[in-house]
Amino acid sequence: MKPSGVIYRLGRVPDPWAVPDWASAGPDGTFGNRFDDPDATYRVLYASSQRLGCFLETLARFRIDARLATELAAIDGEDDHFPLGEVPVEWLQKRILGVATADGEYADICSSEWISRLRKSLAAHFSRFGVEDIDASVLQKTAPRTLTQFVSRIVFYAGFAGIYYLSKYGHDIENWALFEPFQIHVMDPESVPVDDPDLQLALRLHSLKFRE
Repeated sequence: MKPSGVIYRLGRVPDPWAVPDWASAGPDGTFGNRFDDPDATYRVLYASSQRLGCFLETLARFRIDARLATELAAIDGEDDHFPLGEVPVEWLQKRILGVATADGEYADICSSEWISRLRKSLAAHFSRFGVEDIDASVLQKTAPRTLTQFVSRIVFYAGFAGIYYLSKYGHDIENWALFEPFQIHVMDPESVPVDDPDLQLALRLHSLKFRE
């Protein structure tokens, strides 16, 4: 499959589509992301079909831990108050929203066809990844990332341009992992004001606010 329209990426000013430098990769050869290549053969950029998706994915790191939030709420009394995490305004000032169209075919790894294919390919490695079987729920988990990174390599060497996957923050959000060499056509980026509707919605959904 392929994106039916434009895709978005929230990146740093001035180039939201800038590729991370190999020099900043970790000891495991990756940049710590879900579908990175542990063998450091290709780099991956992450994008979304929805502007909201970009904000949900990138702002998630600022959320207060749910257990901590429950403890903090209890201090204030039994009013179901959920404390808000804070996002530095400087974080937004350094970012811009990239817009592009994409070519090539992308593997829907949670489709029935791909789950069957991966189950056969990974059968000998289940113990290595700490799983008993492969299904959509396993592929959508945050960890172990060694598993999804291994899946990334399978897709890459099958000749696909990247991976299509639904966001763990809501299946109404469609995301894309784009493999190097990137088959994208970059358009003019969009600035992101503080009152951007999608940004504000993402803040609300993640129980966040900008630090005053």
